[in-house]
Amino acid sequence: MVKKFVLKSVSGLQQTNPQIDEPKFKINYFEQLNAAQYEAVSAIDGAYLVIAGAGSGKTRTLVYRVARLTELGNDPASILLLTFTRKAAKQMMDRAAILLDSRCSKINGGTFHSFANITLRKYAKAVKLDNGFTILDQGDSEDVINLIRGQLNLSQLKKRFPNKQSIHKVISLSVNTRKEINVILEEEYPHFAEYTGRFKEINKLYDLYKRQNNLLDYDDLLVYLRRFLFDMSPAAKSFLSTIKYVMVDEYQDTNKLQAEIIQGLAQLQNNIMVVGDDSQSIYSFRGANFKNIMEFPKLFKDVKIITLEENYRSTQEILNFSNYIIDSAFEKYPKHLFTRKKGGELPGIISAANENMQSRFIAERILELREEGVLLSDIAVLFRASFHSFNLEIELNKTNIPYMKYGGMKFIETAHIKDLLAFLRIAANPTDYVSWYRVLLLHEGIGPRKAKTIMDEIAASKISLKNDPVTDISKKYSDKIFNLFKLIHDIHTKNLMPADKAELAFKYYEPIFIDKYDDFNKRKKDLEIFLNIAENYRSIESFLSDMALDPPQDSAIDLEPADKEKEFLNLSTIHSAKGLEWHTVFIIHALDGFFPSSQSFEKLETLEEERRLMYVASTRAKNNLYVCYPMQIFDRHQGITFAKPSRFIERINETMADTWLLEEGS
Repeated sequence: MVKKFVLKSVSGLQQTNPQIDEPKFKINYFEQLNAAQYEAVSAIDGAYLVIAGAGSGKTRTLVYRVARLTELGNDPASILLLTFTRKAAKQMMDRAAILLDSRCSKINGGTFHSFANITLRKYAKAVKLDNGFTILDQGDSEDVINLIRGQLNLSQLKKRFPNKQSIHKVISLSVNTRKEINVILEEEYPHFAEYTGRFKEINKLYDLYKRQNNLLDYDDLLVYLRRFLFDMSPAAKSFLSTIKYVMVDEYQDTNKLQAEIIQGLAQLQNNIMVVGDDSQSIYSFRGANFKNIMEFPKLFKDVKIITLEENYRSTQEILNFSNYIIDSAFEKYPKHLFTRKKGGELPGIISAANENMQSRFIAERILELREEGVLLSDIAVLFRASFHSFNLEIELNKTNIPYMKYGGMKFIETAHIKDLLAFLRIAANPTDYVSWYRVLLLHEGIGPRKAKTIMDEIAASKISLKNDPVTDISKKYSDKIFNLFKLIHDIHTKNLMPADKAELAFKYYEPIFIDKYDDFNKRKKDLEIFLNIAENYRSIESFLSDMALDPPQDSAIDLEPADKEKEFLNLSTIHSAKGLEWHTVFIIHALDGFFPSSQSFEKLETLEEERRLMYVASTRAKNNLYVCYPMQIFDRHQGITFAKPSRFIERINETMADTWLLEEGS
């Protein structure tokens, strides 16, 4: 008897994903994660949007996914994790390495800008760049724009022309939001719309200046990376073939340009997971686009949405309050934060007669909490704008409560650090005329005109750092200029470690520094930190790149408590508090016109961002939350005026918050 066997066509066979044998894993993912976290961590191929509510273990989820992808046998170098701070990337990689093994520390992890920097230097030819480019930080970019601004004789215009900071912001927003300059001016600076042509002219000259001098600013790093990814050159295809899995943290904070870069990175493999919380999108002033996270499902094929709702930070009472605030949002992904923690007190809504009574209440309550064993460092006072805390700061000084205030001048933005950096930048890139200009003007007797003359000679190669200064300088200029060029020549030509080069620059700069700043003793601590940081580097190029891309955030001048106490209260803008948590949180000036800001009233988008700010502020609290407002406000034009509580809290009932009315004691 002849048996028949019918062959099936290959196309008729259904492909199935291989079943994963969980017991073979070193880590018991199922036991160590909640159901939603496990779903996100065990997701492998495809596109995923993880909506991670406040305090829901977002970082834990990313860490475990890195470990799991590695355990599955993927090359760590094929896993890319993009974050908004290098510190966040390093912490996740370190935690994954501790969780699994050292393979996890070898994944591609970093910020958008640092990743772009590394990629562009490696594939410079493909994007027609010299891989020795110098990175301009924001201050440097503004200085270049100011030079161009000065050359255009804009002072002759009948109406004031905007300053360098405003010009740079318009140009940068145009790049990052992918909007034309005229649109940015109409939306953000309508009073300067008549100067659209001038803005475009400055932008054109700015781009030309950067190309001629081998300079890239922060925005250029992203622009060139995007161009590289979408040109799909052989180099780009080769590069993209090495990236199998892309993960992005804090996706709600991305701008239009960054969203396009993410699309470009995942265009071949389509293995993308972005993690974020639409309810914590609060950085539109930096160009972040709320629509990115809302429209992510349209960008990739078959996007699966996973929602993390279990909170590990706050009491349920605080979560109920926060859920109420965000439930009224006009556009959102639905979620309801919950916790398994037991016990907790209702948040308090504190009505004070005036601003000073609000401040006194906070100071007295902080002292009570301190007596109850709560550390000052585990208490925060949050505010919408920095000036809202001025009255409170006076009261804290009266009661000897030490504090640190966040949101002031950053380390890299301080004049003395920028001075010292300028010497090293010139040594690394002799055509960095922004740094030349800064350094020359540090010297007594050298003004803008003389500085320009010297810079012109450098540009014409009449003065070269490769030559001994005795040859080029000694007969032309004073000993002061000779000594400067000898220093730069030595740093440029000698084969020294970055720390040694920084030390040479510091010794030269120190007498200038002492003469220039009255508070040089405080500022000197920043310079010492700078020299310590340089010890960690082997090349001056990597040191300067890191200082531009991911510098230390805080200046010793701004953050050192005056009374040297180790324990201090935290005062912070809400924007600076995102991602942090405290035992007790006070939110102050919860008044309509203050929070939400009166400037947000005209557009639904801006008012909704204010709502998200209140949500972010309230979800910082673990045990106690106090939302305070004064019922009367002093205005120097109108005198004492009555105020309304913030619209975000005015309808909260007694089941969600206790109402406290402050009274004067006898």
